[in-house]
Amino acid sequence: MSAPSRYDADPARLRELVAELPGVERIAAAAGETSAYLVGGAVRDLLLGRERTDLDVVVEGDAAALAADLGGEMVAHDRFATARVTLDGVEFDLATARAESYPRPGALPEVRPASLAEDLARRDFSINAMAIPIDSEPELIDPHGGRDDLEAGLLRVLHEQSFADDPTRALRAARYAARFGLRLEPETEALARRADLSTVSEDRVEAELMRLASEPRARQGFELLAAWGLVERPGEDGSLIETVSGLLDEPPWAGTVDRALAIHAAATGHAPGAAGRVHDLLGGARELAAAEPGRPSEAVRLARGRGGVELLLARALGAEWADRYMAEWRHARLEITGDDLIEAGVPEGPAVGRGLDEALGRKLDGEIAGREEELRVALDAAGA
Repeated sequence: MSAPSRYDADPARLRELVAELPGVERIAAAAGETSAYLVGGAVRDLLLGRERTDLDVVVEGDAAALAADLGGEMVAHDRFATARVTLDGVEFDLATARAESYPRPGALPEVRPASLAEDLARRDFSINAMAIPIDSEPELIDPHGGRDDLEAGLLRVLHEQSFADDPTRALRAARYAARFGLRLEPETEALARRADLSTVSEDRVEAELMRLASEPRARQGFELLAAWGLVERPGEDGSLIETVSGLLDEPPWAGTVDRALAIHAAATGHAPGAAGRVHDLLGGARELAAAEPGRPSEAVRLARGRGGVELLLARALGAEWADRYMAEWRHARLEITGDDLIEAGVPEGPAVGRGLDEALGRKLDGEIAGREEELRVALDAAGA
């Protein structure tokens, strides 16, 4: 079967596409007389011809009851009338059609059951406010012009209070714009620039930033946020993100750190959360990049106590010695242990560590080899 055309909303084509989605027939059968709809990002990606590993379904009825009837693994969230079901390896997010109200800017919404039209109207952007029935003849339900915005390459918010109600939507705007190559509709961009992230918890902000950091086009998203004044740029241009990403694709850095954490740090200069802001990762990385260790032992001492993300940033900033540290020097081990020194008469305490450090440094620098030489150097350094 050929790939679907972008933005194709022909009913026959929609019927074909929806029928191919795994698990949809089971949902339609379990729904019975209850109206069920494919919604949001699932519809958007269907029109774009993009594959998904999860699907969003709204029912004008009891989503939790439908989830229970489906079987499979289920996790229900009563506050928001939602449930997540895993069927044959596919995740379905089932939700009762609902309307939302926000008691104050940035607060979590209060929800009540509602119609599909109200449910679509509460969503963030027009491209995420479309639906397709899965319990009847498929048709594109698009009251806010999402398909036209997709075709025009626009990201448009549904109402002017959207970013005030939930300022994290401005962070999502940057993520969607980067992922799909969209430009913000002018009024939407003006509203995004005025978003007040201080009205939401830091955890919610950081969760969105981590989602952005996980995107293939994270650089573009973070550059948008910096341009809007929502994220501070830590004195580096976006090329640092690209450099970090490239390093993580090759030895010796591949698989050493979490990619999203590394991209987040490259974009913001710190790790996520309040604790992460205490430590200036980028500042520490600059110090490492400015250092010029003349011996392997000096490099190991510089790197000691530094996390993988900080070392990766240092390498991205020019610390080429960090490659050999990651590939070789950090794996160096002595044949002797502290017990050997204690058995030779060194009292427990700092002297043991001092002796082992000296022996390891000399071994790294190629000055000694073998257990006997290690023990001799360690005992001399320990003052034994």
